[in-house]
Amino acid sequence: MERKISVVMNTYNGEEHLAEVLESLRGFDEIVVCDMESTDHTVEIARRYGCKVVTFPKGDVTICEPGRNTAIRAASNPWVLVVDDDELATPELTAYLYRRIGEVDCPEALDLPMVGRFLGKFNYATPEHHIRFFQRDKADWPPTIHSIVRIDGRVEKVPADIKGVHLLHLADSSMRQIVDKTNRYTDKELLRRSNKKWGVGALLYRPAWFFFRSYILKRGFRNGARGLIDAFMKAYYQTVLIAKLMEKRWEDGSHEN
Repeated sequence: MERKISVVMNTYNGEEHLAEVLESLRGFDEIVVCDMESTDHTVEIARRYGCKVVTFPKGDVTICEPGRNTAIRAASNPWVLVVDDDELATPELTAYLYRRIGEVDCPEALDLPMVGRFLGKFNYATPEHHIRFFQRDKADWPPTIHSIVRIDGRVEKVPADIKGVHLLHLADSSMRQIVDKTNRYTDKELLRRSNKKWGVGALLYRPAWFFFRSYILKRGFRNGARGLIDAFMKAYYQTVLIAKLMEKRWEDGSHEN
């Protein structure tokens, strides 16, 4: 298989970080920007950096997932790295990916570490993992919010302790923005979760589990007060989602407690 990598990203009015992101991607063979009819300078910036630009009609779409497959299929190379318009690829990650695809045991996909920023500080101690690197023809991305790419083949998790080998998420939200995003995202997630019959029991165990997972299992405690707040906000997200599902059932005529 040819050892070339395309980077693909979906954008909508992503000019804030785009130039910095594209600078970080110069080491790859191709950059594909799948734009959802931005009204700012996103497309202009992408073309200035020599990106291949394709368009996904926005319509009433407010999330990136419906356009993921369009971006992936527009790639010219067999290997694809998916980034958002506020995510950097470190030089160490770039070198790692090219080295890995040259090895005989390379799987069809890699689950990459991503370092996020929360309340003004990068959480290097507690990176998350996302499947963002794979063979183009082995991937299918469901069009629902927070969906995970489906891979026809083996997925390998890249250890988080390899120095510098990670994506770097630049976005940093204020508490007001985090609460607003929780409201928007849970609204969008209602359709995907509509078959769930969560009730009072879920209100007790799901927020508790997400807090425990974030703060203890994922070692959020290493991030001090920020880690504690982050764990509480993950529990809060689940509380809001479950409450909205219960509310919808009640509105539809099922008023059991």
